[in-house]
Amino acid sequence: MANVAFGNVIEDVVTRQEFSIERARDVLREETVAVLGYGVQGPAQALNMRENGIRVIVGQRRESPTWEKAVADGWVSGETLFSVEEAAKRGTIIQYLVSDAAQKALWPVVKEQLDPGDALCFSHGFAVVYGDQTGVVPPNDVDVILVAPKGSGANVRANFLAGSGINSSYAVEQDATGRAAERALAAGIAIGSGYLFPTTFQKEVYSDLTGERGVLMGALAGMIEAQYAVLRKHGHSPSEAFNETVEELTQSLIRLVAEHGMDGMYARCSTTAQRGALDWRHRFREAVAPVFDDLYKSVVDGEETRVVLEANASPTYRDKLEEELRELRESELWRAGAAVRSLRPENAPRGD
Repeated sequence: MANVAFGNVIEDVVTRQEFSIERARDVLREETVAVLGYGVQGPAQALNMRENGIRVIVGQRRESPTWEKAVADGWVSGETLFSVEEAAKRGTIIQYLVSDAAQKALWPVVKEQLDPGDALCFSHGFAVVYGDQTGVVPPNDVDVILVAPKGSGANVRANFLAGSGINSSYAVEQDATGRAAERALAAGIAIGSGYLFPTTFQKEVYSDLTGERGVLMGALAGMIEAQYAVLRKHGHSPSEAFNETVEELTQSLIRLVAEHGMDGMYARCSTTAQRGALDWRHRFREAVAPVFDDLYKSVVDGEETRVVLEANASPTYRDKLEEELRELRESELWRAGAAVRSLRPENAPRGD
């Protein structure tokens, strides 16, 4: 492990220099990795491992659209593509990558196929941490490990193809074989992680659920809507309001943050922007801190889990979801966004 300073805190991280892909192949040489689910994370992790020389099979419901997607990606029915039940039976490391709600529904089937010494690998601690709600309580004779990429499946795949890799956390919840940590690290390197940092199942799910509902998605969307509405209320055009709220953020400033940090982004902006941003950030932090406290408590108490499982269990969930997404899509804000995106140089119609 490498000791890395994160501010005043020293953390141990595992890089590809310390745990090479050659070492990962050696650790996994006698293993069959069964990737259950081919939706969000499944395709990226399965393809990356296959291309890294790991023995991989995919488990998916035959009647689902993603079965055909798996076939199109080169997985062969009866050879490397099976039902969830059959793949779980054949695998020695079972990567349980179906949705959180599906993990609850499929658990009786998957649990039945586990053999002593198998490893049950998650990319999210949800099902295990909230086992009282999901029923996912692994038997004592299997390793229970986690490799959680810090990005969507699309990013996991894109970064792998670009030769970089996306950062991941890893954890061991149960070490039945004495090899659980080694298996987790090997799986993490095999899916293309840039580096891996240690966590626990509980910390991973608490931070993940808070982040998704907070800065990464929920808070971001809410703040965008609020600023856009204020600008429109005061007579700014949809184009101007969108550009000043979203386009400059996504096409310029957030890229500078990614490359240089927040201070580096500030340093590359005008003195007027710097002064205003530095002053107003304190008011925004103080305003939203109580909301984040409420959010974190809701995550820890299991209320967010209850809402997710209850919603996904409804037979009308997908219809309601589409209705909510359509409301976003058809709002003036995001219709303005579609128009602005169409005017970007790469999307503009080409002349003869």
